[in-house]
Amino acid sequence: MSMPENLYGYHVHIYFDDASKARATQLHDTLVEQFKAQPSRPQFIGIAGPHPIPQMQAIFPKDAFTADVVPWLMFNRQGLDILIHPLTDDEVEDHSAYAVWLGKPVELLMDKLKHGPTIAELMPT
Repeated sequence: MSMPENLYGYHVHIYFDDASKARATQLHDTLVEQFKAQPSRPQFIGIAGPHPIPQMQAIFPKDAFTADVVPWLMFNRQGLDILIHPLTDDEVEDHSAYAVWLGKPVELLMDKLKHGPTIAELMPT
């Protein structure tokens, strides 16, 4: 199967708690600085959407999400749990069938997602 025409980019969700927030922030900032991701917007940091525990995300336009991102995260996730998913026209499939987990998967609140595209504020620009 080839890449879908409606692939707009990727999200990397970094989950954290009070003890790991500084590590998560450092990891997020490295993705922004080193890999050219867009930073998480403040209103979407923490418990948001289908994420039942605090998280922050790095948003990648599809051409900025290089083959180096996932291997780098494998070795540098600092014990944090991470969800990587594409951004297509189906949030449900993006967060389930097409999702990749590093660490322990978080049980997402799938009923908060729709079979439609991600809201514009969470899409790459």
